[in-house]
Amino acid sequence: MAGPCSARLQGDVSALATALRALVNNPQFSDVTFVVGREQQKVFAHRCVLACRCQAFQGMLTQVPVGSQDSSSSVPSQGPFILGNVQPEVFLAVIEFLYTNSVTLNSHIVLEVLTSSVEYGLQDLCKLCVKFIKDTLSVEQVCEALQAAVTYGQTDLQQHCLAFIEGCTAAVVRTQGFRELSDVVLAQVLRSDRLAVDELELVQAVREWAHVSSAVLERPVPEVAALPVQELRLPLLAPSELVTLESHNQRDLLIPVESIVAAWRAHALRKGSGVPSPLCRPRRGTRPRDHHRHLEPHTK
Repeated sequence: MAGPCSARLQGDVSALATALRALVNNPQFSDVTFVVGREQQKVFAHRCVLACRCQAFQGMLTQVPVGSQDSSSSVPSQGPFILGNVQPEVFLAVIEFLYTNSVTLNSHIVLEVLTSSVEYGLQDLCKLCVKFIKDTLSVEQVCEALQAAVTYGQTDLQQHCLAFIEGCTAAVVRTQGFRELSDVVLAQVLRSDRLAVDELELVQAVREWAHVSSAVLERPVPEVAALPVQELRLPLLAPSELVTLESHNQRDLLIPVESIVAAWRAHALRKGSGVPSPLCRPRRGTRPRDHHRHLEPHTK
Protein backbone atom coordinates (compact mmCIF):
# COMPACT_ATOMS: atom_id res chain seq x y z
CA MET A 1 0.00 0.00 0.00
CA ALA A 2 1.46 3.33 -1.08
CA GLY A 3 2.27 5.85 1.63
CA PRO A 4 0.72 9.33 1.76
CA CYS A 5 2.14 11.94 -0.64
CA SER A 6 2.97 15.49 0.38
CA ALA A 7 4.02 18.63 -1.44
CA ARG A 8 4.47 22.31 -0.72
CA LEU A 9 2.66 24.37 -3.35
CA GLN A 10 3.30 28.05 -3.95
CA GLY A 11 0.37 30.42 -4.24
CA ASP A 12 0.38 33.96 -5.64
CA VAL A 13 3.20 35.74 -3.84
CA SER A 14 2.14 39.14 -5.14
CA ALA A 15 -1.26 38.77 -3.49
CA LEU A 16 0.41 38.09 -0.14
CA ALA A 17 2.71 41.08 -0.57
CA THR A 18 -0.24 43.33 -1.41
CA ALA A 19 -2.13 42.16 1.67
CA LEU A 20 0.87 42.72 3.93
CA ARG A 21 1.54 46.14 2.41
CA ALA A 22 -1.96 47.16 3.46
CA LEU A 23 -0.88 46.56 7.08
CA VAL A 24 2.02 49.02 6.91
CA ASN A 25 1.30 51.87 9.35
CA ASN A 26 -2.27 50.63 9.67
CA PRO A 27 -3.72 51.16 13.16
CA GLN A 28 -6.20 48.33 12.63
CA PHE A 29 -5.12 45.33 14.72
CA SER A 30 -1.78 47.04 15.47
CA ASP A 31 -0.35 46.38 18.92
CA VAL A 32 2.70 48.65 19.02
CA THR A 33 3.19 52.34 18.34
CA PHE A 34 6.34 54.30 17.53
CA VAL A 35 6.69 58.06 17.90
CA VAL A 36 9.15 59.03 15.20
CA GLY A 37 11.27 62.09 14.44
CA ARG A 38 11.04 65.70 15.48
CA GLU A 39 7.52 65.72 14.10
CA GLN A 40 6.61 63.03 16.66
CA GLN A 41 4.69 61.19 13.98
CA LYS A 42 2.92 58.06 15.13
CA VAL A 43 3.73 54.87 13.22
CA PHE A 44 1.59 51.78 13.89
CA ALA A 45 2.95 48.25 13.58
CA HIS A 46 2.41 44.63 14.57
CA ARG A 47 4.79 43.04 17.05
CA CYS A 48 4.72 39.57 15.53
CA VAL A 49 5.79 40.87 12.11
CA LEU A 50 8.63 43.04 13.42
CA ALA A 51 9.87 40.40 15.86
CA CYS A 52 9.97 37.54 13.35
CA ARG A 53 11.64 39.67 10.68
CA CYS A 54 14.25 41.53 12.71
CA GLN A 55 16.22 40.44 15.76
CA ALA A 56 16.82 44.05 16.80
CA PHE A 57 13.09 44.70 16.96
CA GLN A 58 12.56 41.42 18.74
CA GLY A 59 14.84 42.61 21.52
CA MET A 60 13.25 46.05 21.59
CA LEU A 61 9.70 44.69 21.81
CA THR A 62 10.26 42.16 24.59
CA GLN A 63 11.69 42.30 28.08
CA VAL A 64 12.74 39.66 30.57
CA PRO A 65 11.24 40.11 34.06
CA VAL A 66 13.73 41.22 36.70
CA GLY A 67 15.41 38.23 38.37
CA SER A 68 14.37 35.79 35.63
CA GLN A 69 17.08 33.67 33.97
CA ASP A 70 14.70 32.24 31.38
CA SER A 71 14.43 34.24 28.17
CA SER A 72 11.27 32.29 27.29
CA SER A 73 9.48 34.13 30.09
CA SER A 74 9.88 37.47 28.34
CA VAL A 75 6.84 39.70 28.10
CA PRO A 76 5.91 42.47 25.65
CA SER A 77 7.53 45.82 26.43
CA GLN A 78 5.03 48.61 26.78
CA GLY A 79 5.03 51.40 24.23
CA PRO A 80 4.94 53.80 22.65
CA PHE A 81 8.58 53.68 21.58
CA ILE A 82 10.22 57.06 21.02
CA LEU A 83 12.58 57.23 18.00
CA GLY A 84 13.55 60.88 17.85
CA ASN A 85 16.67 60.57 15.68
CA VAL A 86 15.13 59.13 12.53
CA GLN A 87 12.92 60.69 9.89
CA PRO A 88 9.41 59.23 9.66
CA GLU A 89 9.88 58.59 5.92
CA VAL A 90 13.05 56.63 6.64
CA PHE A 91 11.47 54.56 9.40
CA LEU A 92 8.43 53.81 7.22
CA ALA A 93 10.77 52.55 4.50
CA VAL A 94 12.27 50.10 7.01
CA ILE A 95 8.80 49.01 8.12
CA GLU A 96 7.74 48.55 4.50
CA PHE A 97 10.71 46.26 3.93
CA LEU A 98 9.95 44.19 7.02
CA TYR A 99 6.35 43.64 5.91
CA THR A 100 6.87 43.14 2.16
CA ASN A 101 10.58 42.39 1.57
CA SER A 102 10.61 45.36 -0.81
CA VAL A 103 11.24 49.04 -0.25
CA THR A 104 10.37 52.37 -1.86
CA LEU A 105 13.49 54.57 -2.03
CA ASN A 106 14.43 58.01 -3.29
CA SER A 107 17.69 59.94 -3.35
CA HIS A 108 16.68 62.07 -0.35
CA ILE A 109 16.35 59.20 2.12
CA VAL A 110 18.42 56.32 0.73
CA LEU A 111 21.58 57.06 2.73
CA GLU A 112 19.59 57.28 5.96
CA VAL A 113 17.76 54.06 5.11
CA LEU A 114 21.19 52.49 4.56
CA THR A 115 22.19 53.70 8.02
CA SER A 116 19.05 52.19 9.56
CA SER A 117 19.57 48.91 7.73
CA VAL A 118 23.02 48.62 9.31
CA GLU A 119 21.74 49.59 12.75
CA TYR A 120 18.93 47.00 12.60
CA GLY A 121 21.10 44.29 11.03
CA LEU A 122 19.00 44.07 7.85
CA GLN A 123 21.53 42.86 5.29
CA ASP A 124 19.04 42.42 2.45
CA LEU A 125 17.76 45.97 2.89
CA CYS A 126 21.36 47.17 2.95
CA LYS A 127 21.97 45.48 -0.42
CA LEU A 128 18.89 47.13 -1.92
CA CYS A 129 20.08 50.54 -0.71
CA VAL A 130 23.56 50.01 -2.17
CA LYS A 131 22.06 48.98 -5.53
CA PHE A 132 19.84 52.06 -5.60
CA ILE A 133 22.76 54.36 -4.72
CA LYS A 134 24.94 52.88 -7.46
CA ASP A 135 22.15 53.13 -10.03
CA THR A 136 21.33 56.78 -9.23
CA LEU A 137 24.71 58.24 -8.23
CA SER A 138 25.19 61.94 -9.00
CA VAL A 139 27.95 64.54 -8.74
CA GLU A 140 26.17 66.17 -5.81
CA GLN A 141 25.68 62.95 -3.84
CA VAL A 142 28.78 60.88 -4.59
CA CYS A 143 30.95 62.18 -1.73
CA GLU A 144 28.23 61.62 0.83
CA ALA A 145 27.72 58.12 -0.58
CA LEU A 146 31.47 57.43 -0.41
CA GLN A 147 31.59 58.60 3.21
CA ALA A 148 28.70 56.28 4.08
CA ALA A 149 30.31 53.39 2.21
CA VAL A 150 33.53 53.77 4.21
CA THR A 151 31.64 54.19 7.48
CA TYR A 152 29.64 50.99 6.97
CA GLY A 153 32.33 48.89 5.31
CA GLN A 154 30.61 48.66 1.90
CA THR A 155 33.72 47.95 -0.18
CA ASP A 156 31.93 47.52 -3.49
CA LEU A 157 30.13 50.85 -3.07
CA GLN A 158 33.42 52.52 -2.12
CA GLN A 159 35.03 51.37 -5.36
CA HIS A 160 32.01 52.44 -7.38
CA CYS A 161 31.99 55.92 -5.82
CA LEU A 162 35.73 56.38 -6.31
CA ALA A 163 35.46 55.41 -9.99
CA PHE A 164 32.64 57.94 -10.37
CA ILE A 165 34.75 60.66 -8.74
CA GLU A 166 37.67 59.82 -11.01
CA GLY A 167 35.43 60.36 -14.02
CA CYS A 168 34.26 63.88 -13.11
CA THR A 169 36.68 65.11 -10.46
CA ALA A 170 36.62 68.80 -11.41
CA ALA A 171 32.87 68.97 -10.79
CA VAL A 172 32.95 66.85 -7.63
CA VAL A 173 35.57 68.97 -5.82
CA ARG A 174 33.24 71.97 -6.07
CA THR A 175 30.36 70.27 -4.25
CA GLN A 176 29.30 70.70 -0.65
CA GLY A 177 29.67 66.96 -0.18
CA PHE A 178 33.39 67.18 -0.99
CA ARG A 179 33.85 69.83 1.71
CA GLU A 180 32.13 67.56 4.24
CA LEU A 181 34.34 64.49 3.70
CA SER A 182 36.32 63.23 6.67
CA ASP A 183 40.09 63.61 6.52
CA VAL A 184 40.53 59.84 6.17
CA VAL A 185 38.16 59.55 3.20
CA LEU A 186 39.56 62.67 1.51
CA ALA A 187 43.08 61.24 1.81
CA GLN A 188 41.82 58.03 0.21
CA VAL A 189 40.45 60.00 -2.75
CA LEU A 190 43.68 61.96 -3.14
CA ARG A 191 45.74 58.76 -3.44
CA SER A 192 44.17 58.02 -6.81
CA ASP A 193 46.24 58.44 -9.98
CA ARG A 194 43.07 58.71 -12.05
CA LEU A 195 41.59 61.94 -10.74
CA ALA A 196 40.53 64.06 -13.71
CA VAL A 197 41.69 67.41 -12.40
CA ASP A 198 44.92 69.41 -12.32
CA GLU A 199 47.00 69.38 -9.14
CA LEU A 200 46.69 73.14 -8.66
CA GLU A 201 42.89 72.81 -8.53
CA LEU A 202 43.23 69.95 -6.04
CA VAL A 203 45.40 72.08 -3.76
CA GLN A 204 42.78 74.84 -3.82
CA ALA A 205 39.94 72.34 -3.21
CA VAL A 206 41.79 70.87 -0.21
CA ARG A 207 42.41 74.38 1.13
CA GLU A 208 38.68 75.16 0.97
CA TRP A 209 37.87 71.79 2.55
CA ALA A 210 40.36 72.47 5.36
CA HIS A 211 38.87 75.86 6.22
CA VAL A 212 35.35 74.38 6.39
CA SER A 213 36.57 71.47 8.55
CA SER A 214 38.51 73.84 10.78
CA ALA A 215 35.38 75.91 11.43
CA VAL A 216 33.17 72.87 12.05
CA LEU A 217 35.62 71.00 14.28
CA GLU A 218 36.99 74.16 15.93
CA ARG A 219 40.55 73.00 15.32
CA PRO A 220 43.44 74.75 13.48
CA VAL A 221 43.69 74.33 9.70
CA PRO A 222 47.08 72.53 9.81
CA GLU A 223 45.72 70.05 12.33
CA VAL A 224 42.56 69.06 10.45
CA ALA A 225 44.43 68.87 7.14
CA ALA A 226 47.47 66.92 8.33
CA LEU A 227 46.45 63.65 6.66
CA PRO A 228 45.07 64.85 3.27
CA VAL A 229 47.90 67.29 2.50
CA GLN A 230 50.36 64.40 2.58
CA GLU A 231 48.69 63.18 -0.63
CA LEU A 232 49.07 66.45 -2.56
CA ARG A 233 51.65 66.12 -5.34
CA LEU A 234 53.43 69.44 -4.98
CA PRO A 235 56.45 68.51 -7.15
CA LEU A 236 54.03 68.53 -10.12
CA LEU A 237 53.52 72.30 -9.74
CA ALA A 238 55.63 74.77 -11.72
CA PRO A 239 58.01 77.13 -9.86
CA SER A 240 55.67 80.11 -10.32
CA GLU A 241 52.83 78.06 -8.85
CA LEU A 242 54.93 77.07 -5.86
CA VAL A 243 55.71 80.76 -5.22
CA THR A 244 51.99 81.54 -5.14
CA LEU A 245 51.38 78.50 -2.96
CA GLU A 246 53.96 79.72 -0.44
CA SER A 247 52.25 83.12 -0.33
CA HIS A 248 48.85 81.54 0.41
CA ASN A 249 50.43 79.18 2.90
CA GLN A 250 51.70 82.06 5.02
CA ARG A 251 48.09 82.89 5.87
CA ASP A 252 46.81 79.48 6.96
CA LEU A 253 49.86 77.16 7.23
CA LEU A 254 47.88 74.50 5.38
CA ILE A 255 50.93 72.71 4.02
CA PRO A 256 53.96 71.81 6.17
CA VAL A 257 57.06 73.79 5.23
CA GLU A 258 59.04 70.59 4.70
CA SER A 259 56.60 69.50 1.98
CA ILE A 260 57.11 72.75 0.09
CA VAL A 261 60.89 72.49 0.56
CA ALA A 262 60.80 68.96 -0.87
CA ALA A 263 58.95 70.24 -3.95
CA TRP A 264 61.58 72.95 -4.48
CA ARG A 265 64.31 70.34 -4.07
CA ALA A 266 62.74 68.27 -6.83
CA HIS A 267 63.03 71.31 -9.12
CA ALA A 268 66.59 72.13 -8.08
CA LEU A 269 67.83 68.57 -8.60
CA ARG A 270 65.69 68.14 -11.73
CA LYS A 271 64.37 64.87 -10.33
CA GLY A 272 62.20 63.63 -7.49
CA SER A 273 65.15 62.83 -5.25
CA GLY A 274 64.02 62.58 -1.65
CA VAL A 275 60.32 62.83 -2.59
CA PRO A 276 58.12 59.71 -2.41
CA SER A 277 57.62 58.39 -5.91
CA PRO A 278 53.79 58.62 -5.89
CA LEU A 279 54.02 62.38 -5.23
CA CYS A 280 55.96 62.84 -8.46
CA ARG A 281 53.53 60.88 -10.60
CA PRO A 282 51.10 62.93 -12.73
CA ARG A 283 47.44 62.08 -12.36
CA ARG A 284 45.13 61.50 -15.31
CA GLY A 285 44.01 65.14 -15.23
CA THR A 286 47.37 66.74 -14.47
CA ARG A 287 48.19 69.60 -16.85
CA PRO A 288 51.66 68.92 -18.34
CA ARG A 289 54.54 71.16 -17.21
CA ASP A 290 58.00 71.28 -18.76
CA HIS A 291 59.72 69.89 -15.67
CA HIS A 292 57.60 66.73 -15.43
CA ARG A 293 59.96 64.80 -17.70
CA HIS A 294 62.72 65.22 -15.10
CA LEU A 295 60.79 63.96 -12.08
CA GLU A 296 60.71 60.23 -12.76
CA PRO A 297 62.12 58.28 -15.70
CA HIS A 298 58.95 56.18 -15.99
CA THR A 299 56.41 59.06 -15.99
CA LYS A 300 55.12 60.63 -19.16
